[in-house]
Amino acid sequence: MGRKQKVEINRLEGIIEAILFTMGNSVELSRIAAAIEHDEATTRKIIYNMMDKYEAQDRGIRIIELENSFQMCTKTEMYEYLIRIAKQPRRYTLTDVQLETLSIIAYKQPVTKLEIEKIRGVKSDHAVNKLIEYNLVCELGRLDAPGRPLLFGTTEEFLRRFSVHSLDELPSPNPEQVENFKTEAEEEAQLKLKV
Repeated sequence: MGRKQKVEINRLEGIIEAILFTMGNSVELSRIAAAIEHDEATTRKIIYNMMDKYEAQDRGIRIIELENSFQMCTKTEMYEYLIRIAKQPRRYTLTDVQLETLSIIAYKQPVTKLEIEKIRGVKSDHAVNKLIEYNLVCELGRLDAPGRPLLFGTTEEFLRRFSVHSLDELPSPNPEQVENFKTEAEEEAQLKLKV
């Protein structure tokens, strides 16, 4: 096989690999052949060659044939490692709303949901529930007041995630920024009253 032909085969294998990886499910031979602009017999030979390569090499994936279709999947001997990953706790990304709610709780704790909502100006049930689910916030007890509302505070996980040893290490709010926030909040409240 000449160098030019080998380069072309490698290119076609790359295309087929991308198709099977991206599609996830099985893809009909005819569709793959149409995509690489070759006949089905040639396409099948290329795929069989790829299947042999995957089996011969110490790879985590393989290609299987299912009724004239092909699918890329994980080798069964890799399942043990996949299970280890699946059992690891999921990473999460906090939304702006959740970060805002978390900062209120961190600086005002112990704090009730009503106090959080007064500061934010909107309902905060969903954000508080998500923060509890992420183990960043917990219930600290109940306020000794009518209705005995729940009090919320941060957890040790919060300290770990934000790399602080205690709440005393949280940065102090800039007094100038606090004044700006108060002014913005008052202007916003006035606009709502006018509407």
